[in-house]
Amino acid sequence: MSNSITVDYQTHGTKALLLGSGELGKEVAIELLRYGIEVTACDRYDNAPAMQVAQHKAIINMRDPQELENLIVSLHPDYIIPEIEAISTETLVALEEKGYNVVPSAHAANITMNREAIRTLAAEELSLPTSAYFFASTIEEIKENIHKIGFPCIMKPIMSSSGKGQSVLKSEADIENAFAEACEHGRGGIKRVIVEGFVQFDKEITLLTVNAVDGIHFCEAVGHHQVNGDYHESWQPEELSEEVLLESKRIASSVVSALGGYGLFGVELFICGNKVIFSELSPRPHDTGMVTMISQDLSEFALHVRALLGLPIGKISFNGPSASAALLGQGKGTNFIFKDLDKALAVAPFSQVRIFGKPDIDGERRLGVCLARGKSVTEAVENVKKMRSLINIDIE
Repeated sequence: MSNSITVDYQTHGTKALLLGSGELGKEVAIELLRYGIEVTACDRYDNAPAMQVAQHKAIINMRDPQELENLIVSLHPDYIIPEIEAISTETLVALEEKGYNVVPSAHAANITMNREAIRTLAAEELSLPTSAYFFASTIEEIKENIHKIGFPCIMKPIMSSSGKGQSVLKSEADIENAFAEACEHGRGGIKRVIVEGFVQFDKEITLLTVNAVDGIHFCEAVGHHQVNGDYHESWQPEELSEEVLLESKRIASSVVSALGGYGLFGVELFICGNKVIFSELSPRPHDTGMVTMISQDLSEFALHVRALLGLPIGKISFNGPSASAALLGQGKGTNFIFKDLDKALAVAPFSQVRIFGKPDIDGERRLGVCLARGKSVTEAVENVKKMRSLINIDIE
């Protein structure tokens, strides 16, 4: 594939279709625009963050195969960039076979959406260390096999978005409710689950891994703190022994190479002493990787775009201990007033606040991110937490 770019907004310029237009998609759109690429931002709702910076927008149900195919065929973009999970990935696979360019690849988007497929690839084809697991389609199957895993364990739909439908099972009495929860949230009405052994890990990290024309590159390991499956703070570098770091890179490069395609991959790993266990992977920028907007000369979004355009990465320069903290809003409304930003930005000399520009809220929603550096990771994390505590958000 040629890595040339044509800038011509009238007829035949290089075009990209962004499937998913949240805060991560917004940063990807900005990086595409830096290369003069014409961007169409697509999502299920209007005024999504990426739509506010792209030249064009499209509002469709991306899970609907026909709606998605119609949009892609009508635009005929040079690059189709999935930025969320809630997409008809089977449609992308079919269109890729017809010559459309999905990045990193439709195969990667499709297989990473399916926990059965990605786990089978990692554990059985690549022989990577994972938690104990089995798949099941009925309650009877689960009861027959649960002894292989033991309690506590975790049940998830094989296909779902953003961790929905996940339950912790503490005894056999939890099986029926957990299976019903998984089936309710399983994508496409698929009533099949993965049951995983509970991993007592010391750390959970994201290793941002870039597959590019000049080889595989790694960012500094990202440590993070999650609440109910949602990231609240992340930091770089997560301290790892040389042995653990080398094994983490081996696992990440193995699965990324197997998936194929140029782009950035968020590889999630459990660290248990000196043992590294593969968890999950996303073929796109990761929310915990927002820390790279201040920690590196090339953020994860810049790296993703550079790689998918077929351009070399070269060297990734690290700026030192850095952290991010999700800025959460609570309430219902469409009018957001962010107060005391000046106080937050006065906390540390190297600090930033990014407001995503989401159009509404109903409950709790991530509305922005605080970014800061420090002399140590501990200081950087303290800085972003203090920044977050100083910002007040009024919602009307």
